[in-house]
Amino acid sequence: MSKKNKPNSKQQANPATMTPVRESQNSPHPVWGGRFTSRPDKLMETINSSIEFDKRLYAQDIAGSIAHCQMLVKQEIVDKKTGAAIIAGLKKIKTEIDENKFNFKSSLEDIHLNIEKRLIELVGDDGGRLHTARSRNDQVSTDFRLWIRKTTEDLDSLIRDLQGALIDKAELNGETVMPGFTHLQAAQPITLGHHFLAYVEMLGRDRGRFKDTVKRLNECPLGAAALAGTSFPIDRMATAKALGFSQPTNNSIDSVSDRDFVLEFLSSAVITAIHLSRLSEEIVLWCSNQFSFAVLSDAFTTGSSVMPQKRNPDAAELVRGKTGRVVGALVALTTILKGLPLAYSKDLQEDKEPVFDAADSLSISIFAMTAMIKDLKFDSARLKEAAGVGHTTATDLADWLVRVLGLPFRQAHQITGTLVKLAEGKERTLSELSLAEMQSVEPGINKDVYSVLGVLESVTSKTSYGGTTPQNVLTQAQNARKRFL
Repeated sequence: MSKKNKPNSKQQANPATMTPVRESQNSPHPVWGGRFTSRPDKLMETINSSIEFDKRLYAQDIAGSIAHCQMLVKQEIVDKKTGAAIIAGLKKIKTEIDENKFNFKSSLEDIHLNIEKRLIELVGDDGGRLHTARSRNDQVSTDFRLWIRKTTEDLDSLIRDLQGALIDKAELNGETVMPGFTHLQAAQPITLGHHFLAYVEMLGRDRGRFKDTVKRLNECPLGAAALAGTSFPIDRMATAKALGFSQPTNNSIDSVSDRDFVLEFLSSAVITAIHLSRLSEEIVLWCSNQFSFAVLSDAFTTGSSVMPQKRNPDAAELVRGKTGRVVGALVALTTILKGLPLAYSKDLQEDKEPVFDAADSLSISIFAMTAMIKDLKFDSARLKEAAGVGHTTATDLADWLVRVLGLPFRQAHQITGTLVKLAEGKERTLSELSLAEMQSVEPGINKDVYSVLGVLESVTSKTSYGGTTPQNVLTQAQNARKRFL
């Protein structure tokens, strides 16, 4: 052996870079080396390794392996003694990883081979019997489904907590009047509680989408093997049941190549992140000096290194910013999948890292948003004042002309628009116009019109189902508690 190819005891894996450990360039790969006479190039080992991120699947991988082993024993493909040793070894490995005592090796590529290699070290060559009647292709698909199912359950709980915080805030502010906007222009007076309940509904749909995703992904690929199934007399229903799946997948090719469940998960995550981003934008606006609707405490704001007066709503801005990462994960996966033939291709190794990042980004965003909602303090006087700026009760005036004078709405709309123009010219609000000035535009107007021109009167008049009247807000908040919490 040349000096160049001699083993070097100092060539150990770098935990930070996960640099592959190689005894010799000419030694075969420890798992699939039978077909090859030398190891892959170091660069190939580096690009091929996924252990740095897919080690997050260890709990799912071990759970799937235990279920698979139990089935192999039941089907008398593996004897009971060997099966018991394998399961004991797998449980020991899980403990090692849980306690951060497991030595992950990038030279073993992924979580599956790292666990298998350690299992063989613990129980001997019989550890290799675990891979009977399966492939890493069906194994990773099973692991990923289990991980997304668990992550979806965790996200549902987080979103539920956020809904609870929003409902609490809605009940406290059922009578707090604020301006409602369209095109970010003052439109009509609403209540702050009504505004918060809009996000409760949005988040409810988000939870529904995640639950629908779980319904479709809850089929077990284990036993599909590489792509064609297996000649061993396995019981796929048993492994599916053991892992909490509703049934096995129906087609072995689809089993190993399908990533629809990941796309669905990311699609749901993107919509949720967008909802959080919209609320974040509103918090940023509300906390600006120009709006002065709300204040975040020091816990969720930062200062400036140059401008001592600044209080920046960085937590809200970061939630808004993280939406781009979640959207990026969906774009990345759709791009990966768009040109793949059936069945498995190595491109699919690139599906996990962006999904993990998206899930992490969404989780911390929900945590942060829940905390910010609880932390926000509102200036009710400022909100009420702003609710009257911009002739926001003009629609109430038009409705009054229809209801009291019997005018067609389009005619009432034109009259109201003329009155708004008159008020603007005199730098007054509609309620500040005199009766004579109003009658100069529409003679039928009487003093009763002033009863609909205040912001309080406006919000209390919106009694239709789902409207902004304070009583509706309290009723809908109670209803939301029953539906979502």
